[in-house]
Amino acid sequence: MRQEPLVLAIETSGRIGSAAVAAGGQMLEEIRFSAPLRHSAEIFPAIRGLLNRSGYKPGGIEHVYISAGPGSFTGLRIAVAIAKMINLANSAKIVAVDTMDVIAANVKPAAHAGINDIATILDAKRGQFFAAAYHRNGNHWSKTIADCLTTPEQFLKKSAGRPVWLMGEGLVYYKDMFKAKDISFFEEGLWSPRAAMVHSIGWEKSLSGLFTDAITLQPTYLRNPQIGKDG
Repeated sequence: MRQEPLVLAIETSGRIGSAAVAAGGQMLEEIRFSAPLRHSAEIFPAIRGLLNRSGYKPGGIEHVYISAGPGSFTGLRIAVAIAKMINLANSAKIVAVDTMDVIAANVKPAAHAGINDIATILDAKRGQFFAAAYHRNGNHWSKTIADCLTTPEQFLKKSAGRPVWLMGEGLVYYKDMFKAKDISFFEEGLWSPRAAMVHSIGWEKSLSGLFTDAITLQPTYLRNPQIGKDG
């Protein structure tokens, strides 16, 4: 009988980071950091705690799934660095997951009957936002607008004429900029990416052999960071 790989999932692209461990597709535990932007201070204690409580050692990690962006430049670099480190130490396989897909996965189509179109919004600074859009495809979301840089005006123009539900941490301070006819907002508890969703998507990708080469692994920035002003 094949033993399922020990999986570490990391989410540090958003305001509040999280990590999770799993045995293959079975989630064992997820932990969220204590406050916003505590990624560098809490990621390693979180990983140690998760492994200790699950009865595993760091050397047993076989898969690492990370939220690869777009998102916080600093947070994304932390996740990539940890994935490369564990790959070097353990020859662990890496799966890079789109952060927008991670956020969208918070909404289960089966639990939200009548909602057919959703979009994820993240703050990209300088008056711009990262956005992606999805349409219901049975019990799944199919991406209809790939991750892109946009303004609220551009987004609302492109979305005009159909009901769209929004989510994402870009709405924390700028929700009013996206208010318009046919625009609705999910509750704030669904706005943040979670390590549990990184694991769920990453596991499905791993079953299809969609691993990322550790040498070429880079965060998905969509644009170059501003030196000294990255989040």
